[in-house]
Amino acid sequence: MNKIKSEIISQGKYLNEAEIDKYLSELTRDIIDAKINNLLLIPPDYTRKSSALGPITEKLYFKLVEQVKNIEILPASGTHDPMDRKSLKSMFGEIPSDRFLAHNWRSETIKVGEIPAAKMKEFSQGELTEAIPLEINRHLFDDKYDLIISIGQVIPHEVVGMANYTKNIVVGCGGDQIINKSHFLGALAGMEKIMGKDHSPVRKLYDYCQQKFLAQLPLLYLMSVNSPVGDSKTGLTKIKGIFAGSERDSFEKAVALSQQQNIIKVEKPLEKVVVYLKEDKFKSTWIGGKAIYRTRMAVADGGDLIIIAPGIHKFGEDKEIDRLLRKYGYRGTEKTLENLHNNSELQENLSAAAHLIHGSSEGRFTISLASPKLSQQEIEAINFNYLDYQQTIEKYKIDELENGFNNVNEEEIFYINNPATGLWVYQDK
Repeated sequence: MNKIKSEIISQGKYLNEAEIDKYLSELTRDIIDAKINNLLLIPPDYTRKSSALGPITEKLYFKLVEQVKNIEILPASGTHDPMDRKSLKSMFGEIPSDRFLAHNWRSETIKVGEIPAAKMKEFSQGELTEAIPLEINRHLFDDKYDLIISIGQVIPHEVVGMANYTKNIVVGCGGDQIINKSHFLGALAGMEKIMGKDHSPVRKLYDYCQQKFLAQLPLLYLMSVNSPVGDSKTGLTKIKGIFAGSERDSFEKAVALSQQQNIIKVEKPLEKVVVYLKEDKFKSTWIGGKAIYRTRMAVADGGDLIIIAPGIHKFGEDKEIDRLLRKYGYRGTEKTLENLHNNSELQENLSAAAHLIHGSSEGRFTISLASPKLSQQEIEAINFNYLDYQQTIEKYKIDELENGFNNVNEEEIFYINNPATGLWVYQDK
């Protein structure tokens, strides 16, 4: 499918529905002309509903369903909870539920190759010294599909620098070894050094996987760049541009546009940041940690980060990861590495260790969590400050706050209603 390559960038503020529909119609004509019989769509999962790629996936499906014999859909859920019927309908509309497959990162993968020890040493500057298997969801390699379309949003990311492209396959459809090792590789690199950048140690790893093991797949990447603020009612963000192609240059164009759209520079360090995590999307600190990752480069030394999270009721999506996060807590890089060296259970779950590093402020600012589904004891045990949920939402009236600076009881706060949509940075950084 290397011949399919296209892009559309709004000449106004964002693409409207008619422009998007026309672009998708032209794309689907190319797919139909290629005489595709079996098609696999790999869209984001529910945790990335704000990307507005659920409706894009639905449009693609219905534009192709009469022309393509078989279409199946595998949400790139990575380590996240699988989507139930309610969330599938909420995100993907009228696509029949029997068209969806589910990814299980621990049991649904097959080994498709191995990253040599020498390469891992190179990517990690000597910190990771063992070869690792690349395991990918078995459906991608069963020779059934004439075309696989990976659908995702290019946006700053804490592990790889800029999300999407090969990450959608290697992690979104990947197995435990590549997920664990690549997350830890990102933590070793230092997320504040890589967020918002194309080239990072983890991206080099994913590029290697693409060149050596994924090039044989009939992969087409369909990548969007979106606005940093979602609609107040739907939560969906507007699309600025869409890029389709099988080569890296399409991703690079999307990166350049996302760096313009999704890196929000603030003129001064933020003394108090209030982040709201929508109840249906953020059910764990594993996902809700974006409130920390995406704001940390803007929070002042000694500042306060307040996370209001009505849906968070656990820490990890996976039971074992949840247990490890509860046991070790967010205590900074030094303590996490000490625990890692002394405990085999963390060594076997490096993504948990990476997340514990990512989710700590390293003592630079306070992190307070207001969540009605977690007890004070649970919150304080992971090294966050506890806030009473009812008192917090009475003080910070979410419906009355606007994204950006607000005055609450004569105190200046900076409010963010969805941290997954951007990266906030103090401009001097």
